[in-house]
Amino acid sequence: MKIIIYDTKSGSKTPLEPITPGHIKLYVCGITAYDYCHIGHARSALVFDMIVRYLRYRGFTVTFVRNFTDIDDKIIMRAQEQNTTPEELAERFIGKFQEDMARLGVVTADHEPRATEHIPAIINIIEELIGKGLAYQSGNDVYFAVDKFPNYGALSGRSLDDMLAGARISVNENKTNPMDFALWKGSKPGEPTWESPWGPGRPGWHIECSAMSRELLGNTFDIHGGGKDLIFPHHENEIAQSEGASGEPFAKYWIHHGFVTIKDEKMSKSLGNFLTIREVLEQFDPEALRLFVFSTHYRTPLDYSVASLQEAAGGIDRLYGCLAALHALPASGSDSAKAVASPKEMQKVQTLADRFHKAMDNDFNTAQGLGHIFDAVKALNRISQNLPETPAISDLAVLRLGADTIKTLTASMGLLTEDPTLYIEAKQKKILAELDINASDIDKLIAERNAARNDKNWARADEIRDLLLARRIELKDGPTGTTWHVKLA
Repeated sequence: MKIIIYDTKSGSKTPLEPITPGHIKLYVCGITAYDYCHIGHARSALVFDMIVRYLRYRGFTVTFVRNFTDIDDKIIMRAQEQNTTPEELAERFIGKFQEDMARLGVVTADHEPRATEHIPAIINIIEELIGKGLAYQSGNDVYFAVDKFPNYGALSGRSLDDMLAGARISVNENKTNPMDFALWKGSKPGEPTWESPWGPGRPGWHIECSAMSRELLGNTFDIHGGGKDLIFPHHENEIAQSEGASGEPFAKYWIHHGFVTIKDEKMSKSLGNFLTIREVLEQFDPEALRLFVFSTHYRTPLDYSVASLQEAAGGIDRLYGCLAALHALPASGSDSAKAVASPKEMQKVQTLADRFHKAMDNDFNTAQGLGHIFDAVKALNRISQNLPETPAISDLAVLRLGADTIKTLTASMGLLTEDPTLYIEAKQKKILAELDINASDIDKLIAERNAARNDKNWARADEIRDLLLARRIELKDGPTGTTWHVKLA
């Protein structure tokens, strides 16, 4: 089955067919480096991390480019507020971004270009646009003439006339048309500047991505990605610049993820309702945040709440708990032992990979893919919990298949990267410390309960079981005695 993606420009799902068979070139707009990243940035990074991982898992070669904007108005203003230079500020927050991504387990892009490293390429494109009559100089500024590019608005589905009619744009006497946008900005006192044919200045925001993508991926590449907030004007302007200069198509496909919201309101720095990645990771495991993001399809809004993160954390614990139990399976079984796995449960495990692929191949539907995984986990837990002391060989085979399949599939989303046994042991140790109870205390209560059962004092035996359960200690009576484990959630 081919991978199907939703292309923003066509407004429909379409088969993913790379320009070069087997090789996908992907460009994603990265951060403007002037502050700590919030979980809206985390969603963007994790979504494209998942897409890159899954495409590689499915056999594609992926060249992944994610840029840094290291010069723009926001950086200059924040540097002035902090009495530092734009260069120092950008460098500092690029470093903070990289620290956050490392904690989230995000794969490093193949190329991470910075706008200030590509000034000559930016100037070259602007010169080409002026030469073709698509841009004009006004003072020390250079603007793109949107009415000279016939397809302007094709990505966002807007017409230039409608945009002009509804525009709330301040009058700028330097512009021919109020919708024209800056390619080059003449220098102002105290700002970083570079020499250009139009005088000292710096690049506009939109032109940097056109220059960097062309240098690293060519005039035309496979996928351009980012958040929905970038569709207009940023990505619309990139198309106009790039196709205007080269005369060739820019990106074959466009992928945009939805916003992160808090109480259904978009999370943003301008609204002041954002949580930084660092704040979230003070309370939750990075994989819990990853699972939270993937529990919703990437194109739909993702509403943040502590309850949702807690639920995701519980989900991670269930996944690790299942794998830890399967790692502890007996090494061998018996041909004569009665199998406990039902045909339906065996089918759920045996068809898991196919069902997961079908979900993910349909526009990277992680929510549905995870649903199939948790469905299989439920079956695997029931089988493993009902195994006799000497299990059937067929049961062991299906349990091991389930464990291997889950590890492989979750790896394609960057999940379950730790050793399951060590993860569960550390989690249980932490919970026991919080409950102020230790293993010897539990063993003493189990011994007292066994004595009560021998004396047929069922009330006391049940009282001890309930006492432990209230402290998240669950008992299991088996042919070899009573075992216990800590309920993680």
